[in-house]
Amino acid sequence: MVYGAIASSALVLGALAGGRLQIPKRVLAAMLAFAAGALICALTFELFEDSYEKGGIWRAALGLLVGAIVFTLVSQRLDRWAEGDVEEDHGSEKLDVDAASADEAPSPASTTGVAGLALLAAVTLDGVPENVALGVSLGDDAAGVALLVAIFVSNFPEALVGSASMRTQGRSQRFILGTWTACAVLLTFAVVVGAGPLANASDETVSLPLAFAAGAVLASLADTLMPEAYEQGGPAVALSTAAGFVLSYFLATL
Repeated sequence: MVYGAIASSALVLGALAGGRLQIPKRVLAAMLAFAAGALICALTFELFEDSYEKGGIWRAALGLLVGAIVFTLVSQRLDRWAEGDVEEDHGSEKLDVDAASADEAPSPASTTGVAGLALLAAVTLDGVPENVALGVSLGDDAAGVALLVAIFVSNFPEALVGSASMRTQGRSQRFILGTWTACAVLLTFAVVVGAGPLANASDETVSLPLAFAAGAVLASLADTLMPEAYEQGGPAVALSTAAGFVLSYFLATL
């Protein structure tokens, strides 16, 4: 429970910082790209590779495809939800504009807000099996501490960027902190499950959720996170992505 609370507290701290600080668009894009690089490393070496080693290629491939499909469906629902909120927020303003202004393109902030929701979904779908693995690894003190540090360091920038993106769309502080806190509670519970009921689970049982998380994260990167980072920050975000990957890999090899 203590390990889970420490790892998940980074989400709350990141949400507090991102929901209150004014972050320039290009800096936000660089941080989003950094988080994307960290997620690339996590899905490759901590999720899919582990799934393959525990359950074989067919289990890993099936779980990855299912995870990608589920995230894609969730992302489409989040897009419609965010677009509906934007239209509702600006409904009164549209009554005061002429027909020409009514046809103007939607604000870029709407896409940024969707990126925040997509990052929240990715952190949740990735974090549940990752924190279950943390719970399972508690029997090995060295491995447990290394994984704890890696999860904490990756959680903070992801929550910071996600909450800042939500704020650009006009989400309230209560909504931002509430959603990320709920995510933190869920991930803490996942550590408890990993240390308890799944501590002695077979490798084949653990393989599928790991691959599912890898597929969900991969879909989030291709669908929302990396396109959004490039749109807001330009080619320079490639360097931030590489930095996030290297740091995440370094922490994973501690």
